[in-house]
Parts: sequence; C-alpha cells; structure tokens
Amino acid sequence: MPNRNERNPGNAPGAFYVDSTCIDCDLCRDTAPLSFQRNEEIGLSIVFRQPVSIAEIKQAREALEGCPTESIGCDGNEI
Repeated sequence: MPNRNERNPGNAPGAFYVDSTCIDCDLCRDTAPLSFQRNEEIGLSIVFRQPVSIAEIKQAREALEGCPTESIGCDGNEI
C-alpha cells in the first residue's frame, strides 16, 4: 500500500504519486509515459506530470494497479 508520507522527491503536486518503496522496475513509465519518468537523482520513478485527459488518467490508473510493489498512490479526485 502506498504511503503518502513517503512520496519520492520530485513528484508533481496532485492526486497521483510514487512513494519510496519503488524498485525502479519501469512498469509505470512504460504504461503511462506522459505521467511517469525516472528521477535520475534518486534512481526511482516519480509522477513528473499529473495526468489530465481521460486517456492519461486511465493509463496512470493502469500503472497504479500493475505496480508490483504498490508504490503508486492516488489521493482523491484525478480530474
């Protein structure tokens, strides 16, 4: 379960985030490349841009549901 208090540095403000349990597996970046990218400083994924369109939100949700370490969280409304 993602921990909002352990968000990775660099997550864009908003509903979606990646926490410190990320193992840098690349699944989220492959699934939703418009929202997730690797933060080179910490070597882990972050939400660099919150999803905006319905398609982007669906991709971010798919990344959240597929995350093997449950490191992606969503607090509240996505739109």
